[in-house]
Order: sequence, then structure tokens, then C-alpha cells
Amino acid sequence: MSENTPPSRRAAREAAQGADAGRPAEAAPAKRPEPIGTQKPATPGSLDDLFTGAATTDVLGSPPPKPDKRRRRRGGWIALGVVLVLLGGLAAGGAWAWDTYEPKIRDLMGWSEPKEYEEGLATGEALVTISSGDTGGRISQSLFDAGVTKSPDAFYDMLVATKQNPTFYPGVYRLQHKMTSAAALVALQDPANKLDDSALVREGLTVEQTLPLLSEGLGIPLEDFQAAVTDPSVYGVSADSLEGWLFPAMYSFDPGATATQVVQTMVDRAVQSLDAAGVPVEERQRILTIASIIQREARTTEDFYKVSRVIANRLDPGNQETFGLLQMDSTAQYGYGEMHDGTVSSSGAALQDDNPWNTYVHAGLPKGPIANPGDTAIAAAMAPAEGPWLYFVTVNLDTGETVFTSTGREHEEAVEQWRSWCRENPDSGC
Repeated sequence: MSENTPPSRRAAREAAQGADAGRPAEAAPAKRPEPIGTQKPATPGSLDDLFTGAATTDVLGSPPPKPDKRRRRRGGWIALGVVLVLLGGLAAGGAWAWDTYEPKIRDLMGWSEPKEYEEGLATGEALVTISSGDTGGRISQSLFDAGVTKSPDAFYDMLVATKQNPTFYPGVYRLQHKMTSAAALVALQDPANKLDDSALVREGLTVEQTLPLLSEGLGIPLEDFQAAVTDPSVYGVSADSLEGWLFPAMYSFDPGATATQVVQTMVDRAVQSLDAAGVPVEERQRILTIASIIQREARTTEDFYKVSRVIANRLDPGNQETFGLLQMDSTAQYGYGEMHDGTVSSSGAALQDDNPWNTYVHAGLPKGPIANPGDTAIAAAMAPAEGPWLYFVTVNLDTGETVFTSTGREHEEAVEQWRSWCRENPDSGC
């Protein structure tokens, strides 16, 4: 209590306190509790108190801070990133599934490409050769190769589906491009479409494969042709054999032509192609050797020139990647005698056999040509495309898609791509 309080006032207050001290204190009236849910929060005040002056900001506290826009913006970017990662994962997974299982997905969804051309599309002229012993499957492939049918199996599948087993007679037949399999069968059964005294020799065939075609198409005994090719010098060829010199084309001869006349005509046609490509006389055998490899290895016109570059790069004395080894399966297969087994893969025995055509064992070009090249292969041998490639592999045998690379690591990745395709297509000639 302050010492400045007046005595009279202090005495009166003390007297009053003394009186109260002798009297019992009255109990304060009980305060009725408010029902749960209506109780006011135990806060120093409210906004109403602030506006009426009953409380100050010291009692109520400071207003809440404004939201941190940077933090909110940062959270938005994080959320967006998570969404993009999820979408990217879904897209990558979808792309992988499509690349791996495209044929099965197409079949499941009904998106498969039709195997047959529609009726009414047939146009132009296509020549197809049927040899003795050709089965429906072989003829089906020949029709596709000639551009008659849309897929390699279309004709064979049609024969199976319709339970037909027709007889096919050897010879060259004139058909059309973009025919249905049913229409192609009718054409092959019509003698009017068979060309007399004619023979169609395809690119990439060997002498051994070519002679029976000539015999069947021209009606000349096979033994006559086998005798006619024994001495290449008769035709002005300075080589051990006529491999590479029997130019692939459609040939027609008057009745009475001899085997020697036929062979001379084919050699002359090869010389014509070599001259047109600007090949020097002394380089003919070498260019035919390169062209024959190109013919057997490449699938498209563009790839002919790329394969030619691969050969040129591997023959370069400065090549420190393969050191002069061509490592072409076609040459190993030719030298080992497994060139016509229906697959593109080489056996281990063929790759290791020490014959003069095996370019896995011997550096440089093989001993001689391995097949009969056409105009494009000869032109490509003379004018390789520009590029650093040292390797190539066909990763899709149906479409002919080929990957060209310049290092062993890249090549192995492409080879794995081919193996994956082969696992998905076990009956496609791998």
C-alpha cells in the first residue's frame, strides 16, 4: 500500500476489514456450466473485441502471415515433375511393349495387315519361274519375290485353307503384280501363261542353281550345260569357274540353241554390265567378286551401296578394327557348301573351315565370286556410298531392315535386336 494514503481513509478501511474478518464469508453462487458445443474458446479476446476496443493486438496476437508463394510454386513444380515422370514411364513402357509384341498386339486388336492384295489391283507383268520339285511353300515365296502376292506365305496359306494340292509344271510364267493368291493359282494353271524356250535367272544364284533353270526352261539336257561350263576360257573368262559370269536376266532363244550358245549369251550380258559400270578389263573378276557378296548380303538398293562401303572400309590397310577380315557369312557359307539350307545363320563349322572363300579365316577378298550379281550390285561395287561403317546386320528378315554401325559395341547391340526379332519369329529363316 502506498505510504501517501491519507490516515483517515486508511483507518476507515482497516476498521471495515476488521468487521468483515469476524463474519463468515458467504459462498459465491455456483456458475452454471455451458453446454458442450457452446463453450467459447479460451482466448484472450476476439476480433469483435479488437474493433470495440475491449482488446488490443497485444492480447489477440499478430495476424497470420501471408502464404509463401515461392513454397507453393515449388510444390507445384514438384507435383508436375512427378506427373511427367509417371507419364514418361507409361509412354516408355508402351513403346517397349509395342516394339516387342507388335505382331501379337495387332492380331489381338484386329489391326494386322492383310496378307492378300484386294481384287482389282493386278497390274503390269511379273515373271515367275517354277522348277522341278518346287513345293507350295517355295512357289509361295517365288510369287512374293516377283511382286505377285503381298506376303511370302499368302499363296501357301491359301492352298492349305482351301485344301488344294495342284500339280505345277516347270517353266517361266507370265503373271501380274498385286494379284490375289487365288488369281495367281489360276494363272499358273493356264498353259497360255507359260513361256516357251525361255529361262528366268534371278540375281544371287550360283552356277549350280542356274543350270537346272536353263535346262528346264529351254529344254536342253542338264548334262549339256554342265559340260558347257567346264572351261571358262572358251568364253574369254580368265578364271577357274564361271561363277559370277552367268548374268541374271530373262532369256529367250530360238529352238535349236545349244548349251554353249546360251552360256556365251549370258557371259556377253555380264560383260555389257561391267562395261556400263566403267569396270576396267583387268578388274572384272575382282569387281564381280565384290558385287557377288553385295548381291547376297544386301536387301535394298540403298543398302547395296552401303554394303559396298563396308567391304571397302574393311579392305582398307589402315583398318584397325577388323584388320582386313571381311567376316561375311555368305562367303563362309559358300565355301562350306551350306549356302542353300534356307537360313541366314552360319554354322560354327562353316565359320571355322579353312577354305579360300571363308573371310572369317582369311583376310581380303575370297578366292572368287560366290554368286551371279546383277546391274545394281556391279554399279555399287564400283561406287560405294560414303560412310564410316564396318558392320551391318539385318534386324528384320521380313522387311529387310538393316542396321549399319562403325564399332563392335554398336554392332553387338544391333545383333541383339536381330536375335530378339528371331525369338519372336522362329520360322522366318533365322
